[in-house]
Amino acid sequence: MEGCLGEPCFLADWLDVLMCHLEVDARALQAVTPFRIDCYQGRAFVSLVFFTMRNMRPRLGGWCSRLLFRPIATHPFLNVRTYVEHDGETGIYFISEWLSNRLSVRLGPAMFGLPYRLGRFSGQNRLDDEGMLTGDVADASSGEAVRIAGSLAGNTFGPCSSGSLDEWLMERYTAFTHCGGVSRYFRVWHPPWLQVTADVRVKDDGLLRRNWPWMADARLIGANYSTGLRDVWMGRPRRLTQVTCAPVAHARSARILACR
Repeated sequence: MEGCLGEPCFLADWLDVLMCHLEVDARALQAVTPFRIDCYQGRAFVSLVFFTMRNMRPRLGGWCSRLLFRPIATHPFLNVRTYVEHDGETGIYFISEWLSNRLSVRLGPAMFGLPYRLGRFSGQNRLDDEGMLTGDVADASSGEAVRIAGSLAGNTFGPCSSGSLDEWLMERYTAFTHCGGVSRYFRVWHPPWLQVTADVRVKDDGLLRRNWPWMADARLIGANYSTGLRDVWMGRPRRLTQVTCAPVAHARSARILACR
């Protein structure tokens, strides 16, 4: 894949992040994933990631570019993602994504190759004042929903333990996409997640089963919550070519990141 020259391209805040992890059948998952699945000790996973993106803007251009991006700068998301490997580099693959912004739904596939769909978000999709976690999203066309509820399992936020399944699931810095027969990737750079495990339950999985019937046999194995990250660096989308440099994990600086 190409290098990191000119990165980052965009900046944004990712706030109130709830990741719910499902263990699924690897063969069924591979059938809907154009990249090779990355398994953890032989196990395959899909994660539901509820969060709010705020203040997305280009790195360059100052107030003028921020003004142009204002219509798509802030809105909630639900990402349905899995874990893949391409040419020795591990990352995530977005199976589908729901968001509430109609303009973003139109632009996402063209700009990033992202599988955006329009969704209706109920409640706050965050940690409320009583310590309850919620995630409630319905597809705008079918009305089918996925609903999550729960609470934090502790009150001490910190990085994932080194070598843990939580770290394997959360600390990913390359995103792969496939749209219209074109495969792309983009990278992100941010500090490690400060997170805490959460006890959640799936109240409604109709949206998942409607789109992927094999999700009926998925097993919820855990969840993590983070208050989020500010000024996440996002790279430009690039078509996949031969790998020429490795991703730069966790690195931040005032200048362009250097490839290793």
